[in-house]
Amino acid sequence: MICNEIRQQFGLKNENITILKKSLDARSKRNIHYLIKAEINDDTASINPTEVYKPSKIGQKSCHVIGFGPAGIYAALELLAAGIKPIIIERGKPVKERRRDLAKLNKELLVNDESNYCFGEGGAGTYSDGKLYTRSKKRGDVAKVLAAFVQFGAISDINFEAHPHIGTNKLPAIIEKMRKYIIENGGEILFNTCLTDLTIIGNKVQSITVNNIDKHSVENIILATGHSARDIYYLLERKKIALELKAFALGVRVEHPQLMVDEMQYHCKLRGDYLPAASYSLVNQVGKRGVFSFCMCPGGIIAPAATGQNQVVVNGWSPSKRNGQFANSGMVVQLFEDDFKQFNKMGSLAGLGFQKSVEERCYEATGSIKAPAQRIGDFLNGRFSAAINANSYIPGVDSAQLSDVLNPFITQALKEGILNFGKKLHGFDSNEGIMVATESRTSSPVKIPRDTETLQHTQLTNLYPCGEGAGYAGGIVSAALDGMACANAIIKKN
Repeated sequence: MICNEIRQQFGLKNENITILKKSLDARSKRNIHYLIKAEINDDTASINPTEVYKPSKIGQKSCHVIGFGPAGIYAALELLAAGIKPIIIERGKPVKERRRDLAKLNKELLVNDESNYCFGEGGAGTYSDGKLYTRSKKRGDVAKVLAAFVQFGAISDINFEAHPHIGTNKLPAIIEKMRKYIIENGGEILFNTCLTDLTIIGNKVQSITVNNIDKHSVENIILATGHSARDIYYLLERKKIALELKAFALGVRVEHPQLMVDEMQYHCKLRGDYLPAASYSLVNQVGKRGVFSFCMCPGGIIAPAATGQNQVVVNGWSPSKRNGQFANSGMVVQLFEDDFKQFNKMGSLAGLGFQKSVEERCYEATGSIKAPAQRIGDFLNGRFSAAINANSYIPGVDSAQLSDVLNPFITQALKEGILNFGKKLHGFDSNEGIMVATESRTSSPVKIPRDTETLQHTQLTNLYPCGEGAGYAGGIVSAALDGMACANAIIKKN
């Protein structure tokens, strides 16, 4: 549609138009408009999606990829293109089977430890939004990551959108196509298969054990297990494989009616048919700590992201149209290694211990995966919320004093940060919004060290820590870029 409007505006006929960038300029309260750059091509032939990845003959070499999230998927695609067979070990289920477990999680409050919003085909991103915006422009070929998504079924708009987004309702089908491509071209994917042991001789992993039974000899391993695979950190620690403590951020999900956020940002009652559901990005410094919004979901839903028993974790996602009644965002506080002193006995896993302690307090507050919640104004004034506003969290919420489940310094930083955000966005700090605890899986609390040039683990020459779980990414695109980098390091070595 927009291409036809450009043709009419400039009197063009059959010329092909390539949109290079699309963004929203909302700096003026009166003139909100799209900025669009267009390139006119002389060739009038129809343009098909670029075939970024092409079939290649598989040679004798193989590589085991542990985890089939964005890092694992893009690593596998790169390996295939170079003729190296990827053997993918995925603890969870394919996307369609995984959807049934998510239904039980939402409706029956039953957490499947191996199949949930974090574990399964496509990783955490599959059922939590598909946001493709990244600041990691210098870490690799972002355009290639986006073009590959288009190759496997995403709309081509993601190539030029300033904040590209696929949507939870569309991403699973794209992930399925990626899986079929990998298998049809010689790759192997083992679902319901969990890495449970490593056999190490000298400075190499000789074999891996899966599901406590089956052994696989390995040449190289890309470890792309995501930020919630705590059992992998425990396994590496038992094997005396070096790990490092890593700071992260923790807080809550805040949610407001989408119409309210639209009015805050667009300064009008109704945004009309041409403006997208409004979003925001908020940052404030409270003492030494940053307080900031994270993973903002216009027209979205707050989802239960627990991966085990006796924990409450929340995340957010949006459908492709972003047409839901509510807008939610993580609102988190920067943590430092000194904050984890209580868990010093856990060594490099002290941050993980801190993270777990907050999640377990949230569970104790409700006795289930129902989430503790409080209206924002009540939280700021230390009042118990007699009732909680209508909201998008399907398992349900129980009213609670969030200061009882969050550490005092997190509570105080959130209060000061939100009060400042209320000065920027009128009404943000009112009781029209709610806070739902806890948003704790913003990034990994552990880092798996690797050489900056070879990307090999600092102890093991055939182990490649990769993606969010290893502490080198933060989102779909950056994880994909890191998967590509690890695969290319192996390709270079071979």
